[in-house]
Amino acid sequence: MQIELAIVAIIVFYILSKSGRISISKLIADNEMYFRRLKESDYEFYVKAKYGDSVNADILFNKRLQNSLIVMLVVFCLLLKNMSYLYFIVVLIVGFAFFKLDYMNLKGYYKKHLHEIDTMLPYYLKGLEILIQHYTVPVAIGKSLDDAPDIFKDGLKELINKINAGDDTIEPYMDFARQYPVRDSMRMMRLLYRLSLGRQERKQEQLIAFSKTISNLQQKARETKYKNRLDKMESKTMSMLIATGVGVMVLLIISVLILMNASG
Repeated sequence: MQIELAIVAIIVFYILSKSGRISISKLIADNEMYFRRLKESDYEFYVKAKYGDSVNADILFNKRLQNSLIVMLVVFCLLLKNMSYLYFIVVLIVGFAFFKLDYMNLKGYYKKHLHEIDTMLPYYLKGLEILIQHYTVPVAIGKSLDDAPDIFKDGLKELINKINAGDDTIEPYMDFARQYPVRDSMRMMRLLYRLSLGRQERKQEQLIAFSKTISNLQQKARETKYKNRLDKMESKTMSMLIATGVGVMVLLIISVLILMNASG
Protein backbone atom coordinates (compact mmCIF):
# COMPACT_ATOMS: atom_id res chain seq x y z
CA MET A 1 0.00 0.00 0.00
CA GLN A 2 2.88 2.33 0.85
CA ILE A 3 4.50 1.86 -2.56
CA GLU A 4 1.19 2.58 -4.31
CA LEU A 5 0.77 5.72 -2.19
CA ALA A 6 4.27 6.86 -3.08
CA ILE A 7 3.59 6.31 -6.80
CA VAL A 8 0.35 8.26 -6.60
CA ALA A 9 2.08 11.07 -4.69
CA ILE A 10 4.86 11.24 -7.27
CA ILE A 11 2.35 11.40 -10.13
CA VAL A 12 0.37 14.14 -8.38
CA PHE A 13 3.56 16.04 -7.62
CA TYR A 14 4.67 15.74 -11.27
CA ILE A 15 1.31 17.05 -12.53
CA LEU A 16 1.36 19.95 -10.07
CA SER A 17 4.96 20.77 -11.01
CA LYS A 18 4.16 20.78 -14.73
CA SER A 19 1.10 22.96 -14.18
CA GLY A 20 3.12 25.42 -12.12
CA ARG A 21 1.11 24.91 -8.93
CA ILE A 22 4.25 23.64 -7.16
CA SER A 23 7.78 24.81 -7.95
CA ILE A 24 10.80 23.45 -6.09
CA SER A 25 13.07 25.84 -7.96
CA LYS A 26 10.93 28.77 -6.68
CA LEU A 27 11.12 27.33 -3.17
CA ILE A 28 14.93 27.21 -3.46
CA ALA A 29 15.10 30.73 -4.92
CA ASP A 30 12.88 32.15 -2.14
CA ASN A 31 15.05 30.57 0.54
CA GLU A 32 18.38 30.92 -1.21
CA MET A 33 20.14 32.61 1.71
CA TYR A 34 19.39 29.58 3.91
CA PHE A 35 20.21 26.91 1.35
CA ARG A 36 23.52 28.61 0.50
CA ARG A 37 24.74 27.74 3.99
CA LEU A 38 24.76 24.11 2.90
CA LYS A 39 27.18 24.88 0.06
CA GLU A 40 30.66 23.53 0.72
CA SER A 41 33.47 26.11 0.69
CA ASP A 42 35.44 24.17 -1.94
CA TYR A 43 32.44 23.07 -4.03
CA GLU A 44 33.07 25.55 -6.84
CA PHE A 45 36.72 24.51 -7.00
CA TYR A 46 35.75 20.85 -7.54
CA VAL A 47 33.14 21.84 -10.15
CA LYS A 48 35.81 23.81 -12.03
CA ALA A 49 38.22 20.88 -11.73
CA LYS A 50 35.77 18.56 -13.46
CA TYR A 51 33.83 20.76 -15.87
CA GLY A 52 35.96 23.88 -16.35
CA ASP A 53 33.93 26.96 -17.29
CA SER A 54 31.32 24.95 -19.20
CA VAL A 55 29.12 24.48 -16.11
CA ASN A 56 27.74 27.11 -13.74
CA ALA A 57 28.42 25.94 -10.18
CA ASP A 58 25.36 27.79 -8.80
CA ILE A 59 23.01 26.10 -11.30
CA LEU A 60 24.56 22.71 -10.48
CA PHE A 61 24.14 23.39 -6.76
CA ASN A 62 20.47 24.27 -7.23
CA LYS A 63 19.95 20.99 -9.10
CA ARG A 64 21.54 19.17 -6.16
CA LEU A 65 19.09 20.81 -3.80
CA GLN A 66 16.15 20.11 -6.09
CA ASN A 67 17.00 16.41 -6.52
CA SER A 68 17.61 16.02 -2.78
CA LEU A 69 14.22 17.54 -1.94
CA ILE A 70 12.51 15.20 -4.43
CA VAL A 71 14.26 12.18 -2.86
CA MET A 72 13.13 13.33 0.58
CA LEU A 73 9.56 13.64 -0.70
CA VAL A 74 9.63 10.11 -2.15
CA VAL A 75 11.04 8.62 1.08
CA PHE A 76 8.50 10.61 3.09
CA CYS A 77 5.65 9.12 1.02
CA LEU A 78 7.05 5.60 1.46
CA LEU A 79 7.15 6.02 5.25
CA LEU A 80 3.99 8.14 5.55
CA LYS A 81 1.76 5.38 6.92
CA ASN A 82 4.07 4.73 9.87
CA MET A 83 5.47 8.25 10.13
CA SER A 84 7.09 9.15 13.46
CA TYR A 85 9.86 11.42 14.68
CA LEU A 86 12.35 8.63 14.04
CA TYR A 87 11.17 8.14 10.45
CA PHE A 88 11.17 11.90 9.91
CA ILE A 89 14.83 11.96 10.98
CA VAL A 90 15.46 9.09 8.55
CA VAL A 91 13.92 11.19 5.76
CA LEU A 92 16.25 14.08 6.61
CA ILE A 93 19.30 11.80 6.78
CA VAL A 94 18.50 10.17 3.42
CA GLY A 95 17.97 13.59 1.81
CA PHE A 96 21.21 14.97 3.25
CA ALA A 97 23.15 11.86 2.22
CA PHE A 98 21.82 12.16 -1.33
CA PHE A 99 22.69 15.88 -1.29
CA LYS A 100 26.27 15.07 -0.25
CA LEU A 101 26.64 12.31 -2.84
CA ASP A 102 27.26 14.71 -5.73
CA TYR A 103 29.88 16.60 -3.71
CA MET A 104 31.66 13.37 -2.78
CA ASN A 105 31.65 12.28 -6.43
CA LEU A 106 33.24 15.60 -7.46
CA LYS A 107 35.81 15.32 -4.68
CA GLY A 108 36.56 11.72 -5.68
CA TYR A 109 37.02 12.83 -9.29
CA TYR A 110 39.48 15.51 -8.18
CA LYS A 111 41.53 13.05 -6.14
CA LYS A 112 41.46 10.49 -8.93
CA HIS A 113 42.62 13.02 -11.51
CA LEU A 114 44.87 15.01 -9.16
CA HIS A 115 47.94 14.00 -11.14
CA GLU A 116 46.44 15.34 -14.37
CA ILE A 117 45.67 18.64 -12.64
CA ASP A 118 49.11 18.61 -11.03
CA THR A 119 50.88 18.31 -14.37
CA MET A 120 49.08 21.39 -15.73
CA LEU A 121 50.96 23.80 -13.46
CA PRO A 122 54.53 23.22 -14.78
CA TYR A 123 53.42 23.56 -18.41
CA TYR A 124 51.42 26.70 -17.64
CA LEU A 125 54.44 28.16 -15.82
CA LYS A 126 56.66 27.32 -18.80
CA GLY A 127 54.47 29.50 -21.02
CA LEU A 128 54.43 32.18 -18.31
CA GLU A 129 58.22 32.14 -18.21
CA ILE A 130 58.36 33.19 -21.87
CA LEU A 131 56.00 36.11 -21.22
CA ILE A 132 57.97 37.24 -18.15
CA GLN A 133 60.99 37.75 -20.39
CA HIS A 134 59.14 40.65 -22.03
CA TYR A 135 56.70 41.86 -19.33
CA THR A 136 56.45 42.31 -15.58
CA VAL A 137 55.07 39.33 -13.64
CA PRO A 138 51.51 40.75 -13.11
CA VAL A 139 51.24 41.79 -16.77
CA ALA A 140 52.59 38.41 -17.90
CA ILE A 141 50.01 36.60 -15.74
CA GLY A 142 47.24 38.73 -17.25
CA LYS A 143 48.39 37.97 -20.78
CA SER A 144 48.62 34.24 -19.96
CA LEU A 145 44.95 33.94 -18.94
CA ASP A 146 43.62 32.94 -22.36
CA ASP A 147 46.03 30.00 -22.62
CA ALA A 148 45.85 28.98 -18.95
CA PRO A 149 44.05 25.73 -18.01
CA ASP A 150 40.41 26.46 -17.11
CA ILE A 151 40.85 25.27 -13.55
CA PHE A 152 43.44 27.99 -12.85
CA LYS A 153 41.66 30.93 -14.49
CA ASP A 154 39.55 32.08 -11.54
CA GLY A 155 42.53 31.89 -9.20
CA LEU A 156 44.70 33.84 -11.63
CA LYS A 157 42.03 36.53 -12.03
CA GLU A 158 41.82 36.90 -8.24
CA LEU A 159 45.62 37.08 -8.05
CA ILE A 160 45.77 39.85 -10.67
CA ASN A 161 42.88 41.78 -9.08
CA LYS A 162 44.56 41.77 -5.67
CA ILE A 163 47.84 42.97 -7.16
CA ASN A 164 46.09 45.69 -9.17
CA ALA A 165 44.25 46.75 -6.00
CA GLY A 166 47.63 47.62 -4.48
CA ASP A 167 48.53 44.45 -2.54
CA ASP A 168 52.28 44.16 -3.16
CA THR A 169 52.83 41.48 -0.50
CA ILE A 170 53.33 37.77 -1.06
CA GLU A 171 49.78 36.98 0.13
CA PRO A 172 48.02 37.10 -3.30
CA TYR A 173 50.53 34.54 -4.57
CA MET A 174 50.13 32.37 -1.47
CA ASP A 175 46.34 32.54 -1.74
CA PHE A 176 46.65 31.11 -5.25
CA ALA A 177 48.94 28.34 -3.99
CA ARG A 178 46.51 27.50 -1.17
CA GLN A 179 43.60 27.41 -3.61
CA TYR A 180 45.49 24.93 -5.83
CA PRO A 181 47.50 22.79 -3.40
CA VAL A 182 49.29 20.71 -6.02
CA ARG A 183 52.97 19.73 -6.11
CA ASP A 184 55.36 22.63 -5.34
CA SER A 185 52.68 25.28 -5.93
CA MET A 186 53.79 27.11 -2.76
CA ARG A 187 57.44 27.16 -3.84
CA MET A 188 56.61 28.26 -7.38
CA MET A 189 54.46 31.14 -6.15
CA ARG A 190 57.26 32.29 -3.84
CA LEU A 191 59.63 32.27 -6.81
CA LEU A 192 57.14 34.27 -8.87
CA TYR A 193 56.79 36.81 -6.07
CA ARG A 194 60.56 37.21 -5.74
CA LEU A 195 60.78 37.54 -9.52
CA SER A 196 58.17 40.32 -9.43
CA LEU A 197 60.32 42.21 -6.88
CA GLY A 198 63.63 41.67 -8.67
CA ARG A 199 65.46 44.57 -10.20
CA GLN A 200 65.88 44.59 -13.97
CA GLU A 201 69.59 43.78 -13.81
CA ARG A 202 68.86 40.62 -11.81
CA LYS A 203 65.85 39.56 -13.86
CA GLN A 204 67.78 37.27 -16.22
CA GLU A 205 69.49 35.52 -13.33
CA GLN A 206 66.18 34.94 -11.54
CA LEU A 207 64.55 33.78 -14.77
CA ILE A 208 67.25 31.13 -15.23
CA ALA A 209 66.60 29.83 -11.71
CA PHE A 210 62.83 29.93 -12.37
CA SER A 211 63.28 28.04 -15.65
CA LYS A 212 65.42 25.32 -14.01
CA THR A 213 62.78 24.81 -11.32
CA ILE A 214 60.02 24.48 -13.94
CA SER A 215 62.11 21.96 -15.92
CA ASN A 216 62.55 19.91 -12.73
CA LEU A 217 58.79 20.01 -12.13
CA GLN A 218 58.10 18.85 -15.70
CA GLN A 219 60.57 16.00 -15.25
CA LYS A 220 58.89 14.97 -11.98
CA ALA A 221 55.51 15.08 -13.71
CA ARG A 222 56.77 12.78 -16.50
CA GLU A 223 58.32 10.39 -13.98
CA THR A 224 55.10 10.28 -11.96
CA LYS A 225 53.12 9.62 -15.15
CA TYR A 226 55.32 6.67 -16.10
CA LYS A 227 55.30 5.37 -12.51
CA ASN A 228 51.49 5.48 -12.41
CA ARG A 229 51.33 3.56 -15.68
CA LEU A 230 53.78 0.97 -14.35
CA ASP A 231 51.88 0.61 -11.07
CA LYS A 232 48.63 0.17 -13.01
CA MET A 233 50.17 -2.54 -15.18
CA GLU A 234 51.64 -4.28 -12.13
CA SER A 235 48.28 -4.11 -10.37
CA LYS A 236 46.49 -5.66 -13.36
CA THR A 237 49.16 -8.37 -13.64
CA MET A 238 48.90 -9.15 -9.93
CA SER A 239 45.10 -9.34 -10.16
CA MET A 240 45.36 -11.76 -13.09
CA LEU A 241 47.90 -13.92 -11.22
CA ILE A 242 45.72 -14.01 -8.10
CA ALA A 243 42.61 -14.84 -10.14
CA THR A 244 44.50 -17.58 -12.00
CA GLY A 245 45.93 -18.96 -8.75
CA VAL A 246 42.53 -19.05 -7.06
CA GLY A 247 41.01 -20.72 -10.14
CA VAL A 248 43.71 -23.40 -10.18
CA MET A 249 43.25 -24.05 -6.44
CA VAL A 250 39.49 -24.39 -6.86
CA LEU A 251 39.98 -26.85 -9.75
CA LEU A 252 42.48 -28.87 -7.67
CA ILE A 253 40.11 -29.03 -4.72
CA ILE A 254 37.24 -30.12 -6.98
CA SER A 255 39.50 -32.78 -8.59
CA VAL A 256 40.56 -34.09 -5.16
CA LEU A 257 36.96 -34.28 -4.00
CA ILE A 258 35.94 -36.13 -7.18
CA LEU A 259 38.78 -38.62 -6.72
CA MET A 260 37.88 -39.16 -3.05
CA ASN A 261 34.25 -39.80 -3.95
CA ALA A 262 35.30 -42.15 -6.74
CA SER A 263 37.62 -44.14 -4.46
CA GLY A 264 35.01 -44.24 -1.71
